[in-house]
Amino acid sequence: MLGIIGGTGFYQLEGLKIIEEMIVSTPFGDPSAPLRRVQYMGKDLIFLPRHGVDHQFLPHEVNYRANIYALKKVGVRQVIGFSAVGSLREDIAPGDFSVPTQYIDWVKDGRIKTFFGNGLVAHVSTAEPVCRNLVTALAAAAAQLTFPMSTGTTYVCIDGPRFGTRAESHFMRQIGGDLVGMTNVPEVFLAREAQLSYATVGIATDYDCWKEDPADHADTAAIIARYGKSLDKANALLRTFLENPQPEASAACRQSLDGAIMTPDRALSAEAKALLDVLRA
Repeated sequence: MLGIIGGTGFYQLEGLKIIEEMIVSTPFGDPSAPLRRVQYMGKDLIFLPRHGVDHQFLPHEVNYRANIYALKKVGVRQVIGFSAVGSLREDIAPGDFSVPTQYIDWVKDGRIKTFFGNGLVAHVSTAEPVCRNLVTALAAAAAQLTFPMSTGTTYVCIDGPRFGTRAESHFMRQIGGDLVGMTNVPEVFLAREAQLSYATVGIATDYDCWKEDPADHADTAAIIARYGKSLDKANALLRTFLENPQPEASAACRQSLDGAIMTPDRALSAEAKALLDVLRA
């Protein structure tokens, strides 16, 4: 089953029938909102707004572990995220879509980035952090709709909630960043630990602040306005994706825990074993 994580301004799915709303408990607390099971062309999918129904959570306040765990617990095996991003490249203009395949973790605010710990040790490979098959399928859907969407880009995740300085913006460009955002870390890495097929669609809303003209700099009001104008495209992309044959999850995603668990079963607590049962499913 497919899960959708909606970012800034993306709080519901247009044209999809809501079947039920689910309150899902997790060992990590409550997810950002109740999960909504929706249906399109006979296919069930689960929707979760990353920042809450009323956008009440800052990036560092989002309970990423609860979100990913809850999705996995109800049967989700593939996740598409939608995120507002700043563009660090001239050729990714505001309004353009981009699906990153690499991430640079520049988060220093203390958000918890792993399911492991407390007697359960594991080291999961994130050399290729997203599902290539999912990226290919999203690119094919965008091509059908004939709107620009780049792939193979690198997303730099920062703390927020402030926007960056110009020096920081230039630095991110120099280290290879193409997009900048505040939420995909640890989401992308938790998805890999949960053996989920994951990719996010970055919707460029601005040029961050590396350009000289202040009119091109990140501004909340402008970001919300531009993102809102892109939601019709985002919904169209999702519907087209659902109308096509669904991609298989790559082995790297669905077998990411193979060989990664260091702690022997005999040393695991009942809680750790229950957690692994969900992550391995």
